Amino acid sequence: MLSTNFSLMELIKSSTASRMGIENYPDADQMYSLKTLAETILQPIRNHYGIPFSVSSGFRSHELSKAIGSSSKSQHGCNNPGEAAADFEVPGISNMDLCYYIKSVLNFDQLILECYTGGNTGWVHCSISDRPRKELLTFDRTQGYRKGLLDK
Repeated sequence: MLSTNFSLMELIKSSTASRMGIENYPDADQMYSLKTLAETILQPIRNHYGIPFSVSSGFRSHELSKAIGSSSKSQHGCNNPGEAAADFEVPGISNMDLCYYIKSVLNFDQLILECYTGGNTGWVHCSISDRPRKELLTFDRTQGYRKGLLDK
């Protein structure tokens, strides 16, 4: 277990990796970063809301990142010491409200409200780093990345 409610298997699970026969397993440094992500971001969210939730995308090996067209610099790859990222949502909680909770309480590097059109749509991307930037972004497929947490 990486934290009380989050396991390593949850953060490395990938249907694409399974389907393509790609090994998606972190080394010791990457595992430490994933543990830090679970303890400082995911577990506090679970404790605050009291609602179980799953990570839709956690760790991505270099080969998996390449296979899905993700950047080789993505924090999902835990490429730098202390870096890790996860995509998730909490059932029944607006992703905008979830972002505001994270923004006000947790120590994150990047917080991205992705594909949000209201309520529980889209998902939240949150990353950690040894040098947190506290960067807030909104992403949608038509306008790309924009600064701030935007509902339109």
